[in-house]
Amino acid sequence: MSLQVLSNPSSTCNPAFVHPGRARTVSIWNPAPGSCNLAKWVSSSQKNLRNCGKTFPDPRSNFGFWNVGRRMSKRCFSLRNNDGLLRVRCGGLEKASEEDAYYIRRCVELARQAVGHTSPNPMVGCVIVKDGKVVGEGFHPRAGQPHAEVFALRNAGEQAENATAYVSLEPCNHYGRTPPCAEALINAKVRKVVVGMVDPNPLVSSKGINRLKEAGIEVTVGVEEDLCKKLNEAFIHKMLSGNPFVTIRYSISINGMLLDQLGDEAMDYGGYYSKLLQEYDAVIHPPTKTTQEFAFFVSQEPNARQPLHIFIAKDRKSPIRILKQPTEADQMAVIFSDKEIALEPDMSQIGIETVILNQLSLHAILEYCGKQGFCNVLVDLRGSINDLEEILVEGLEKSLMQKIVVEVLPLWTVVKGTDSPSAMKSITQVKRLKNLSSMTSGNSVLLEGYF
Repeated sequence: MSLQVLSNPSSTCNPAFVHPGRARTVSIWNPAPGSCNLAKWVSSSQKNLRNCGKTFPDPRSNFGFWNVGRRMSKRCFSLRNNDGLLRVRCGGLEKASEEDAYYIRRCVELARQAVGHTSPNPMVGCVIVKDGKVVGEGFHPRAGQPHAEVFALRNAGEQAENATAYVSLEPCNHYGRTPPCAEALINAKVRKVVVGMVDPNPLVSSKGINRLKEAGIEVTVGVEEDLCKKLNEAFIHKMLSGNPFVTIRYSISINGMLLDQLGDEAMDYGGYYSKLLQEYDAVIHPPTKTTQEFAFFVSQEPNARQPLHIFIAKDRKSPIRILKQPTEADQMAVIFSDKEIALEPDMSQIGIETVILNQLSLHAILEYCGKQGFCNVLVDLRGSINDLEEILVEGLEKSLMQKIVVEVLPLWTVVKGTDSPSAMKSITQVKRLKNLSSMTSGNSVLLEGYF
């Protein structure tokens, strides 16, 4: 079986397969004769797409469409079959299709075009394939707008009939802000639907799959499931627990001292912190170390939706000032305090909300975020972190935090005062992290793990 497609053979976007019963790794990639050089793989960016003779518009400006022209490429890579690979199919098991796995990965790539814009909805991508050619692509751009399947079907037009639809998340079968996607696929007369993962939303869970099967459409489920779950880890957690997905982030020196700074490139376009601000719906900050002031950064990513900035003001006596005031309509801030607080005169005129709680708690803050439709919250340990100590203890004891991101800066330093790791003496729990991974970001090393 030979399939000629645009491809990304990197280990990140196209991981190797490991047979569940064997100790060997199976790679699905085999360069086809006349294909482009493996080291010069073609990405979804406009620049690289031009290298393969196609120019594609920015999907953000195209409202969920990804114009594929009618096929992706006449050259690049072929896929080869490998025995022993398994995938889950409604009604049983069958040999895995490398073609299915590839297109679900493409769905995930498309879905990420809307990162930070879809809450409380998940990110979803869809690809329509007919006779080995991509005839339609789309993704869900933001809540309230059509879903990925609708954009992909519109892109495909009449060619969707008897085609295969690939979608990273189960198509919905209920009326919400938009009509059911399962019915759209049925009306388009697609022959087969390949689903990355079942939707954890009780309104959807398996209902979309069952509706497609009732209509006589072949359905395959669970292709690249782990990748699809990673894409929407916050949405899944919110559906299963009712609480936003919480990540704690901090920086340390190479000798383990907590630092109130970021790496040199962290806030630049493409930097890890700039991407975090784009990805998360809200960020919780303590005040700066030496003043009553609060400071926050904004994402430098193109078209980024800025998060809600949540400031913790504990036992504040003097008026509060926020540095780098919001300058755009989507840059918002709210201050949580355990007693009445005063804002400096110019602060009260820029729409900053204040919330007074009898006792500051992470649970109360997350409840507030949940009511705003937020799926994920970042707790950023910069500044006077002692103000967040009780919140961190609560988060660990009640398992309210799910993920941790640590930036290790290439510094050896001695921290004087109370803002060192040993200062948070009330945090006594030992937590073993799962799925720990590392990567470089500029001159720093990033560690990521899950509680």
